[in-house]
Amino acid sequence: MTYPLVGNYGVCLEDMESGRAWPGGFIVRELSSMASNFRKDITIQEFLEKQGIPGIAGIDTRALTKILREMGTMNGMITTNENYSLNSILPQLKQYTVGKAVEEVTCSHKYEIKAAGSGPFKKVALLDLGAKRNISRSLAQRGCHVTVYPALTKAEEIIGSQPDGIMLSNGPGDPKECTGIIAEIKKLYHTQIPVFAICLGHQLMALAAGADTFKMKYGHRGGNHPVKDLATGRVYISSQNHGYVVDTDKLSPAVAVPAFVNVNDGTNEGLSYTGKNIFTVQFHPEACPGPQDSGYLFGRFMKMMDDRKREC
Repeated sequence: MTYPLVGNYGVCLEDMESGRAWPGGFIVRELSSMASNFRKDITIQEFLEKQGIPGIAGIDTRALTKILREMGTMNGMITTNENYSLNSILPQLKQYTVGKAVEEVTCSHKYEIKAAGSGPFKKVALLDLGAKRNISRSLAQRGCHVTVYPALTKAEEIIGSQPDGIMLSNGPGDPKECTGIIAEIKKLYHTQIPVFAICLGHQLMALAAGADTFKMKYGHRGGNHPVKDLATGRVYISSQNHGYVVDTDKLSPAVAVPAFVNVNDGTNEGLSYTGKNIFTVQFHPEACPGPQDSGYLFGRFMKMMDDRKREC
């Protein structure tokens, strides 16, 4: 965390977007010894202890961030061993990868979230690749009855439930490691069911359609990334947290065309699939936290489902 003082307003558990916190470590310059906020439930220290996350203070996090900005994303380690050997640690750091990350964070069983309001409702299948809670909330608020499926669910089960639309969620890790999930998403690609995919879901749909992805030297992290809607020319501020991106240089326009682009570095931020009821974005329109600029994309998904229903 690069802000000089962290923890002064504590943790509000109502704001949790997952059943638990997933960081492997927490690094700050200075940790506040007290927290004051009318919504506060517990302090950062108490939260880290409950979640089993090691933390360290007294680190010049801005200097550390400059190193990462210049050298690119790299592995790191927090240790309590004062007599550690750097020579023995370095091989471990170099070999470390985040393996089977999606299987670690997905839900263990299928569950449902009821739509808000009195109907009529739409049925949406949400494939949980590490989904933030506000994705299902955003759908429910728009009159969708959401069924959340574990990441390893077979496509036949999802298709057999006859959803009006399918959402592929955000999630962690290298998309190319998700070979089994990609195979199932490829089956969804070959249907005419409307699909809206976010972040990792966006990358997996691209791989399922024959595109490629690559690891970025500098990942996109934070709530202030400008993205341009290529259909309208408008620029929106988005929330992002990813280290991989779709390679549009190797993408055939017969498969998909770029729909959004990052204003800062020109990388792809979204795709519209040719001849399909599919559109995907790299950023987080559900935000939480972050700007709400691109929440209108959920409305686009609703329209896709309406149009598909009229065609049928």
